[in-house]
Amino acid sequence: MSGTTLPSHAHVVIVGGGVMGVGLAYHLAHEGWHNVILLEKAELTSGSTWHAAGQITHSTSSFGLGKCVDYNIGLYSGALEAETGQAVTWHGCGSFRLAYTQDEMDWLRHTLSVGRALGFNIELVGSDRVAELHPFYNLDGVLGALHTPDDGHVDPSGVTMAMAAGARQLGAKIIRQCRATNIMQAESGEWVVETEQGNIRCEHVVNAGGTYARQMGEWSGLQLPMTSMTHHYFVTDPVPEFADLDTELPVIRDDRKVSGYIRMEQKRGLIGIYEKENPNSVWHDHCPWDYENWLFDADYDRVMPWLEESLNRMPIFADLGISRDVHGAISHPPDGNPLIGPAPGVRNYWCCCGTQIGIGWGPGLTRELARWMVHGAADISMRDYDPRRFGAYATKDWQVTKAHEDYKLRHEIPFPHFNRLDGRPIKPSPLYDRLKQKGAVYEEVYGHERPRWFAKEGVAQRDHYSFRRNVVHDMVGAESRAVRERAGIMDISAFTKIEVTGLGAEALLERLVANRLPQKPGGIALTHMLNRRGRIELETTIVKLSEGRYYLVCAAFFEQRLLDHLNQHHKDEEADIILRSNDWAALSLNGPKAREVLSACTDADLSNAGFKWLTAQEIKVAGHKLWAFRMSYAGELGWELHIPRDNALAVYDALWAAGEPYGIADYGSFAMNALRMEKGFKGAGELTNEVTLAEADVLRFARTDKDYLGKDTTLDPDLRWICAYLEIEPDGIVDGHGGEAVLLDGEVVGSIASVAFGHTIGKILAFAYVRPQVNVPGTELEVVIAGRPRNGRVLGEPVYDPQSRLPRTDIAMEAAE
Repeated sequence: MSGTTLPSHAHVVIVGGGVMGVGLAYHLAHEGWHNVILLEKAELTSGSTWHAAGQITHSTSSFGLGKCVDYNIGLYSGALEAETGQAVTWHGCGSFRLAYTQDEMDWLRHTLSVGRALGFNIELVGSDRVAELHPFYNLDGVLGALHTPDDGHVDPSGVTMAMAAGARQLGAKIIRQCRATNIMQAESGEWVVETEQGNIRCEHVVNAGGTYARQMGEWSGLQLPMTSMTHHYFVTDPVPEFADLDTELPVIRDDRKVSGYIRMEQKRGLIGIYEKENPNSVWHDHCPWDYENWLFDADYDRVMPWLEESLNRMPIFADLGISRDVHGAISHPPDGNPLIGPAPGVRNYWCCCGTQIGIGWGPGLTRELARWMVHGAADISMRDYDPRRFGAYATKDWQVTKAHEDYKLRHEIPFPHFNRLDGRPIKPSPLYDRLKQKGAVYEEVYGHERPRWFAKEGVAQRDHYSFRRNVVHDMVGAESRAVRERAGIMDISAFTKIEVTGLGAEALLERLVANRLPQKPGGIALTHMLNRRGRIELETTIVKLSEGRYYLVCAAFFEQRLLDHLNQHHKDEEADIILRSNDWAALSLNGPKAREVLSACTDADLSNAGFKWLTAQEIKVAGHKLWAFRMSYAGELGWELHIPRDNALAVYDALWAAGEPYGIADYGSFAMNALRMEKGFKGAGELTNEVTLAEADVLRFARTDKDYLGKDTTLDPDLRWICAYLEIEPDGIVDGHGGEAVLLDGEVVGSIASVAFGHTIGKILAFAYVRPQVNVPGTELEVVIAGRPRNGRVLGEPVYDPQSRLPRTDIAMEAAE
């Protein structure tokens, strides 16, 4: 409604009228919030939405995103029009994703396994089936294709207008021609949205600004990392061969030759290209406010190699002219995933932006954001989309560098653990150079550089990508054996480290954690923080350093989430929350020889009597004071050493020298993951916002005799699913990568959350969310890995040291006694 009087108050104000903003208004209304106002500075869809090509596919290896895509296709193919009476012009033509190499075939096989878990209509076919359904495509060199017959494309404006109609029907108001000029937070905590028509106050504000989102964030002092990249698609003259077709040809996704997609556009051809060289970014500072329905002139030189190859692949286009070129801007965050969720450091400011594939991903993601806002948690894992996954290191120049990288990778094989190298290192640890000289291959986690594995014995010090086992498998096996048999040392400086101090520190933490806090100085507790829906926000280790002084350690990814959780639930307690991640480094020392190694560098009593399991002490190592925590994520005798950053290298060098007689080895996150799987320790892949403590099967870390946020729901015995621990028979080629289907008697009963090969036992180990009745030790299952079922079995206890004697006692000393 243009010209409508702007109300003075609303429960929610959404700024931005593209598919993301309108989709959120629609889903908030469906979740029960009706006092919703959407502001659009021009007309709905006049930003990036209107020029989208509108394709959507079930071909995704992301389990959570797959749920969104499936919902979107159902919405587009009938549900939305049935609800609103407004046509969306759905073309259910299906699609093929082509493979020319064995790596691409392996990718498709993995996608098939995930699709099986999600119940998709999906199959791997030969080139003959592609030719049958698409006789005009040049299939030279094609080995196979993933066929997703329920895919299609849709009119972007039609979808958005239909959702707008649905939102209005449920009470939401949409005000066009009303530009927001500022967003600021009042002392009351409310948000004030200033517009050209006046101000409106609200409890929740949403940035759905598309290409304007980053500069809108700056109004409120926020750094929302994204960069506008320009993308081409071309529409040909009418194609004579299409004139008499009774059915529409499937969309072709040709990642290798075309680096994009080809489909019919009525009786014309449409070619979309993501060039792999010299991509173009625009508006590094600000997107001009008067740009509506804006397109750039086509840059044929930039895309010509791929455009020429598209004509080779579709020879019937070769003699036709281009009737229309579309060269528009699309937002790209540094890692390619949208920003969906709370903005960092503030309350009730939500991001719904940075979406490079708004039509394909938007409605499903906005449904999850609506659930998050209304109920306190989404129903899929939001880890990959949470805006708080980036920190202050994500400067504007770095954002541009990473957006260019992301654009070029848009149609590359998404190998497991693909390592994006541009713009790095940005937060190296004090050990970075030393470990790099020793063969460390690094990964980036929240800006930190963390060793993945160490290249040895002439193996190239670089990533070796494959869906199959490769040389890295053997390197990780050697590191795992070193920890199990001798001693291993790992740089764990990337962990989030936060101190909570003051007279009210205990009261604040006690309200937020499900477990009992450590009672005595030096005590250690593993616990979880929950949201109001009773789902898991994060897992953290809490160490009581002294009275009124607690030290919290969790995964690097959760740094801002933990800070926000503590600050936003801080009441009147006298407590200070201090970030230590940048001031302190950390090392993990594990293995049966860990005591001998550490003893050579300290005068502290490291015996069982002098230094008990799950306790902490301040000691000196190599003359440097640090905190030592006797605990082990590897399930061995071990310590974590938390060290002032400037002393970390000296401590590492001393430990290494002391460990050389015992065969000490460096190890990285890949070995750490395999070792924790052998011990049955759950990690970030299992402990997500999707599940309660009961569903994650970690209720042993929760108390019933105290109150804490989310308690009633997390203890609910009515489980939707439960986390099962599985062993899976290996084939020596592919070990799985997560998301695969779990079958019982041929029926899908769950999916894999995490998987790794256990080098100690020679079997694949996995955590899977399955139907509760399936989680019975000894139950025989099948797991679909690389498109084929494998034998699996539910385990009742960890495969390695099930009684956890090794980390708690000194087995060698016991034997001597």
